[in-house]
Amino acid sequence: MYAVVENNNITQFINYPKSIVIADVRYPAKIFTMWSQAEKEAIGIYEVITDSTNYKDPAYYNNTNEQYNFADGQVTKSWGTATAKRLNDENALDEDGNNLLDDDGNQVINYGLKTEKKRIVKQQASGLLAPTDWYVVKATEVADYDIPANILSFRADVRTKSNEMETMIDACTTVDELKALYEYTNTGTEANPVFTRPLAEFPEEI
Repeated sequence: MYAVVENNNITQFINYPKSIVIADVRYPAKIFTMWSQAEKEAIGIYEVITDSTNYKDPAYYNNTNEQYNFADGQVTKSWGTATAKRLNDENALDEDGNNLLDDDGNQVINYGLKTEKKRIVKQQASGLLAPTDWYVVKATEVADYDIPANILSFRADVRTKSNEMETMIDACTTVDELKALYEYTNTGTEANPVFTRPLAEFPEEI
């Protein structure tokens, strides 16, 4: 991505090589590939440099809109200070600061990241249990049918792991702590890497 700078002001952006007019002179698209950096900058075309210092994972943070600045012979794209998303649930308020109620008179809740993450855990657990639900149904309908031991063990392990994950999520007091639960690191070797995360994993399907 390039920016055109005229009189120390950014006047336009160029996302791909194209013919362009600067100071009443038309330049062909090939200057973007054939001219040197110095040659392009001499007519006011600068490659945009990205400064991601303040940019944070949008799954956990609200980033500001990107901003562009020309200084010291360089065009930089950057962001302002990111703010952490809501971690815990909060009561929604109306414009007067009063509790916001739905049509049935129930409090409207602004759900936080922890609730969202726990919902995902529940969905994953439900998806793992669904293929073996028929064993449970059959056991309730057929008197002399027993659920195989490996199925019982698997279903119990899924529920245990689901509860453990939710407990770990609930224990987080900051967005960064929550984010860290999902970050994989190599606990093996370079030759035999083993990637794990603090939240761990559900049992493999059977």
